[in-house]
Amino acid sequence: MTARPHQHQITRRLLLLGVSAGALSACSGAYLAAEVGSDLDEGGFGTPTANNILILTGQLDYVVALAERFAREVPNTVTFAFDSAELDPAAQHILAQQARWMRHFPEVTFRVFGHTDLVGSERYNRGLGLRRARAAANFIVRQGISRRRVEAVVSNGETQPLIPTPDRERQNRRAVTEVSGFVQDNARILNGEYARVVHREYVESAVRAPNTP
Repeated sequence: MTARPHQHQITRRLLLLGVSAGALSACSGAYLAAEVGSDLDEGGFGTPTANNILILTGQLDYVVALAERFAREVPNTVTFAFDSAELDPAAQHILAQQARWMRHFPEVTFRVFGHTDLVGSERYNRGLGLRRARAAANFIVRQGISRRRVEAVVSNGETQPLIPTPDRERQNRRAVTEVSGFVQDNARILNGEYARVVHREYVESAVRAPNTP
């Protein structure tokens, strides 16, 4: 059985990025000791820079819309056996569904977050979470999704349990796939046509109603 974060949790994660936009205006003319958004947990993969790009280029609203749609239309979470990063058949089935969704939006990039339960040391669990994230990301790539679109694999280790318990808990042993942004050298993105990306599938899948007598 897999666990899926509520839609508002994903939206909240993305909307938190807006904090850096307010900081830009508040710090006008002042010396910035650190990159705007550097207080966000970036897991060593440059998330503050990515956050700022989304805000300053006007992409954030469309990333939020796509993130909500992804979480609504496909399962975004797979779980693991205790102390394992192996993907069981149920997890592989879910990741295959994710890859099929991704193929409809070739301009969109994704990030995979690995998690563990609270059994074991924090250092060990950080590494285990990373192995789980990599296992999920690698499976998605094997389904034909470009490696450059699965932007990064990030480990949250034991720090974000769905169920706060010191015991073994499968729902905490998970990898979560989320929309992270757009492929930046895509011509459609450089032209700022974000809304076309979000709604294209609906338009292209429309079928003309048959004429009625």
